[in-house]
Amino acid sequence: MNKIGLIIGREFNERVRKKSFIITTILMPVLMIALMAAPALIMTFSQGEEKQIGVIDASKLVGERLKSDETLHFELLDTSLEEARRTRMDLFGILYIAPDILENTTGVQLYANSSTSLTLEGEICSQIEQILEEEKLKQYNIENLQTILDEIETSVSMQTFRNDKSQEATNEAQSSIVATVIGYILAFVLYMFLLIYGSMVMQSVIEEKNNRVLEVMVSSVKPFDLMMGKILGVGSVAVLQVVIWGVLILGMGTFVVPHLMPEEVMASASVLEQGSALNSTSIDPEMLQAIAVMTNTAYLAKIFVSMILFVFGGFLLYAAMFAAVGSAVDNVQDASQLQTPITIPIILGLMMMLAVINDPTSKLAFWFSVIPLTSPIVMMARIPYDIPTWEIALSLVVLYASFVALVWFAAKIYRVGIFMYGKKPTLKELWKWMRYN
Repeated sequence: MNKIGLIIGREFNERVRKKSFIITTILMPVLMIALMAAPALIMTFSQGEEKQIGVIDASKLVGERLKSDETLHFELLDTSLEEARRTRMDLFGILYIAPDILENTTGVQLYANSSTSLTLEGEICSQIEQILEEEKLKQYNIENLQTILDEIETSVSMQTFRNDKSQEATNEAQSSIVATVIGYILAFVLYMFLLIYGSMVMQSVIEEKNNRVLEVMVSSVKPFDLMMGKILGVGSVAVLQVVIWGVLILGMGTFVVPHLMPEEVMASASVLEQGSALNSTSIDPEMLQAIAVMTNTAYLAKIFVSMILFVFGGFLLYAAMFAAVGSAVDNVQDASQLQTPITIPIILGLMMMLAVINDPTSKLAFWFSVIPLTSPIVMMARIPYDIPTWEIALSLVVLYASFVALVWFAAKIYRVGIFMYGKKPTLKELWKWMRYN
């Protein structure tokens, strides 16, 4: 154990003291926020130039009621379709409305002078559909129809509470939107940690093997101890990074956010946090729920403790396989093929996370959060939905037990592979190495 401790200390100090560790620790939260804001920014800046659409309305019902905006400008044309298509090449396109459009909803044609997009076509169809629906409603001879429709338009905000919790305990309000966002972020962070730090172990083994450092080290330490020390050393770096982020977020939620928000907002968020319903407020309940989560120290602590356990367990599981692959090859190019079977379950876990978020209590969600190869990512996506504690405990037990079993097989490959040079082994040869006594 003393030798393993020395290896852990070496691997830990070598990585923590690098500038890259400090930079990524600081920039990763900023990067996550940027990734969340990127879709909105892309949509904002990708609208493109305004497109001029000439309209020939044979029905006399639609053309005058089409509304222009920043992306589309409609211009009524008083010519035939053939002439407009031949002479108005300056326009983006010609929109033709058939005379029997109310009965024949396929009587709409767009003759574009350049490539169109689904967004543009969808916006045009949406406006025409709304106009036709209004025309059909007029046939019922309802006076002031548009005024009535405007008055009855209603938006509902629903507050959700967990009724299956103890009736005597505080029943905190639940927000599916907040849970979905948190689950997505946590699962994506686990995905990056498993790939980045797992690949780090593999590259470290390959470099030391090429430098013949391993041959010197195994003269005084067993290959199994060397592999375990390297895995635990790199894993402790990942855990340290999560702890730093957890302390920063807990500190901001406890001391910074309450002082930045108005007293009315914090009071309403406190009401939601205590499980009471809001009678009326001008603030979006989802926004209040997000603030309540950010200032709930117990909830955030539970999230980060779970994240540390699953980051460490998932890393141990995959790092053993990455270390075995690194010991079996001489360069990163050869490792890319052998590591494909390792990365497939990680990608599968990320894909299943998207399905699990739609129904976090389904049987599919449960089993993929128990299977050790996908459980770190899938379970972290489910935890924000306040799933039963026994499911989290079961997932952790299976995960760590699987690591103990897997590291035994990985060590067999590792102890043979670190002395093999000049040839990339096949899967059949790797299986043969695992059977050696």
